[in-house]
Amino acid sequence: MLGKSSTSSDYYFFAVEEAIIRAETSSDVRKIVDYINKKQSLFKAGIPKMSYIDFKSRLMDSRYLDHEGIYAEELDIDEEEIPDSFDARTQWPECESIGIIRDQANCVSGWAVSAASVMSDRACIQSKGKTKYLVSDGDILTCCGTFCGNGCNGGHINKAWEYVVKNGTCTGGLYRKKGVCKPYPLHPCGRHKDQPYYGECTKRTEDTPVCRRSCQLTCPRSYQEDKIYALIGYDVLANETAIQKEIMKNGPVQAGMTVYSDLYLYEEGIYRRTWGADVGTHVVKLIGWGVSPYGTKYWLVANSWNFDWGEEGYFRILRGTNECNIESNVFAGVMKV
Repeated sequence: MLGKSSTSSDYYFFAVEEAIIRAETSSDVRKIVDYINKKQSLFKAGIPKMSYIDFKSRLMDSRYLDHEGIYAEELDIDEEEIPDSFDARTQWPECESIGIIRDQANCVSGWAVSAASVMSDRACIQSKGKTKYLVSDGDILTCCGTFCGNGCNGGHINKAWEYVVKNGTCTGGLYRKKGVCKPYPLHPCGRHKDQPYYGECTKRTEDTPVCRRSCQLTCPRSYQEDKIYALIGYDVLANETAIQKEIMKNGPVQAGMTVYSDLYLYEEGIYRRTWGADVGTHVVKLIGWGVSPYGTKYWLVANSWNFDWGEEGYFRILRGTNECNIESNVFAGVMKV
């Protein structure tokens, strides 16, 4: 299982998918975990609850990040005004949506889930806390169709915003949330701490649910009465300070990133690609940044793999080095409130 690198004297593991998928016990995975933890000290790897198949089922093809961008001008904020640390949850405590961790299940819907999450946060921030709805990731996922991409098989990072500008969307929430128009349509896979058990996910990638332009019975409004619109979506310049200024001024942003095999094993700490292959792309939500006690700069990221993944649903990743291309694919927008 071990081989010698052609670029260094270090030993590394080959055949990541075979090593993990074919392991009859956790012993092979433990060897990989030990290797990663020995090679670096920024983050801790561990044996995850999620299967590797489920991990892969949430990642999309990199082509969905490609688009002709409409870039916002960098905000006129002096770099000296940028603090060493920033957390949108504490900056806008009246906007509880910022701290909600969603669960995309076995569906490549990170593009829709992160878009709806950022839209929810920004609507609240723009309204100074008066607008507190959650935008429906399920509506965007199921009804945007080929305009956005391919539903549970991936979608374009910018198209969700274009869709909500032109067609609008509705209120939503986590799976089975009552009183909203369209909660997320797919249940979380397997068991999660302090949450109801809805069952396992039997498909590697779920089929995209059917688009229904109507609200569930517990919603007091019709689909048309419940409509929510965005005014514009835009790319953020691909540099650290521009992204910081955007978050400081307007709130969380979407970020597309390249995913490597070792993210599957992430438990806590500041992630840096250490081992494994490029296995796909994912879209997440950046909510802030900070510096470790040892001086390592990082982004604070909200994932959509439930709150018992990583650091209670979040992870940190190196900042200022475009780690995993996370600073190259940043998107945001303005809501109509």
